[in-house]
Amino acid sequence: MIWQPFMLSLQVTIVASVLILVFGLSLGIWLARKQFPGQIFVSTLLNLPLVLPPSVVGYFLLLALGRGSPIREWFGIDLLFTWQAGAIASAVVAFPLMVESTRAAIANVDPELEAAARTLGSTELEVLWRVAIPVAYRGILAGFGLSVARGLGEFGATLMVAGSIPGRTQTLPLAIYDAVQMQRYELANIMVLIMSAIAFAVLWWVRYLESQQPQSQRKQYKKQQAFNATHRRYPKATF
Repeated sequence: MIWQPFMLSLQVTIVASVLILVFGLSLGIWLARKQFPGQIFVSTLLNLPLVLPPSVVGYFLLLALGRGSPIREWFGIDLLFTWQAGAIASAVVAFPLMVESTRAAIANVDPELEAAARTLGSTELEVLWRVAIPVAYRGILAGFGLSVARGLGEFGATLMVAGSIPGRTQTLPLAIYDAVQMQRYELANIMVLIMSAIAFAVLWWVRYLESQQPQSQRKQYKKQQAFNATHRRYPKATF
């Protein structure tokens, strides 16, 4: 009874994590790097799932995935009441945490480090890949961890688009709700304990990363300074 919703939650979380990583990381870097008109509007729009009630997010997803939507009418893909719809709901609700954490981490990278890399001939992509992301990776990982934990515990939006079908779409949060409705409190207690243990482990890991971040950035800065000194001494060295 517990094993099935646990494995389904794991399956949904893995797919949602991939979506969060790809879209959240890309949008976070884009918001940190680019200045354009309407940036505040776009940033606010991307963060809406964080503050909207999950049922409202689920309703928007119903419009996006249901009858009359381009995905269903143009491509013939019917995702409603499938575990894939649950994965999309989890990703949409959680990915603002990834976007904001990535944006803040990339924006806080010391500009002198990036300027040093540019003066050595690095392209913007090389600066991002070799300087910004290595310095900011702890903040990015912390945002990713929070997003995964949020997606794992998603309930409202998932119920709207995937339902609560045992063995097909019933994840752990939905199974807990059903167990309480049927007054099976012993089963509910076990599942609540599992969810709480996972959430505690993720939050502990995030706090650990945050506590290590200042020391890591100082080490990275000293390493970059030493590299710059070496390059000035040996100008033919490549970055």
